[in-house]
Order: sequence, then structure tokens, then C-alpha cells
Amino acid sequence: MAIKFQYNKTSLTNLEKQLKVRRNALPTLKNKESALRVSVSAAKAEAERLEKAVTEALDRYDYLAALWNEFEPGLIRITDIHLCTVKVAGVKIPELDGIDYELRPFNAFTKPAWYADGVRILQDITRIGIESEIFEQRRRILDYQRKKTTQKVNLYEKVQIPGYQEAIRKIKRYMEDEENLSKASSKIVKTRHAEEEEEEQTV
Repeated sequence: MAIKFQYNKTSLTNLEKQLKVRRNALPTLKNKESALRVSVSAAKAEAERLEKAVTEALDRYDYLAALWNEFEPGLIRITDIHLCTVKVAGVKIPELDGIDYELRPFNAFTKPAWYADGVRILQDITRIGIESEIFEQRRRILDYQRKKTTQKVNLYEKVQIPGYQEAIRKIKRYMEDEENLSKASSKIVKTRHAEEEEEEQTV
């Protein structure tokens, strides 16, 4: 990325301001990147743990497989999933706030005794499954933001800061050369005047 600049004091001041902004922002960006990296790992681990918990719960109730055929389809259904937003390292991510279930009424006397347990089991498994999905979504959001932050860190550190430093060096060198040339030319002019004055006096 080429830094646009002009060889004057205004351009130099502007570049120095831009450089200062990036130098000040860099430690914050690095901290954010580090925090996001940790958060991504934590969200991934939690999503995997919950996914494993769903599998374990299904395996645990596998012995009830024959009984599930007696279970009335549509007896229980999810009507709403409540999410809230939390901030992690300045990034908004979803968090499960609650699940609304609709349970169709059933006659506890005519239905098998395990029906109530079946409802509770389904609620537990669906809650864990939904939480697992939410943590996977959190991981994706956090990882996307981490990548963006890493890109910005690299842009500042490897491209913009060195670019601004080089541009500032060029302007300063140019201005020093200009000043030296100006001093040299005024010295030449003074010497010429002195020589001319001497010639006039000798005539």
C-alpha cells in the first residue's frame, strides 16, 4: 500500500498524526486478537462438549427405544427460543436465555407412567442440542472477528506503520536537502556580493 504524501510540512504533520494513531491502536488490537483467540477456543470446546453430551444422552436413553414408539408425536414442541446478546472482547454474540415448550395435555391415568419422564428427557436433550448450536454460532462469529482483527494488526504492523515511517523519512530528508540548498545558495549569493563589493572598492 503506497502512502500518498507531498513534500511539505502540512503533509509531514498529517503523516505523523496517522502514525501516532496506528501506534497507539496496535497494542489494543493485539490484546483484542489474543482475547478473541482464547474465546474462540472456549466456544469450540463448549460446543464439542455439548454435542458429546447430546450423543451421550441419546445413548443413555437408548434402552427406551421401543417405548418411544408409544410416545405420542407432537405431544411436546418448541414454540420459541429466547436469545440475549452478550459482549466478549467487544464482539456481540448470542446466549441462550430460555426455551418455550408447548405441551399438549394428556391423561396421566391412561398414558404409560414414563410419559412425564419422556417429556423431561426430550426437554433436556433439545436444550443441550440448542445450546450446542448456539456455541457453534458463537465460535463462528468470534473466529470471523478474530480473523478481521488479525488482518488489521498485520496491516498496521507490516504495511501502514512502516509505510508512514518511510514517507516521514523521505519528507524530512527532502526538507533538510531543501534547507541545505537554501543555505548554500544564500552563502554563494553573500560571497558574490562580497566579491562584487571588493571589486567596486578596488576600482
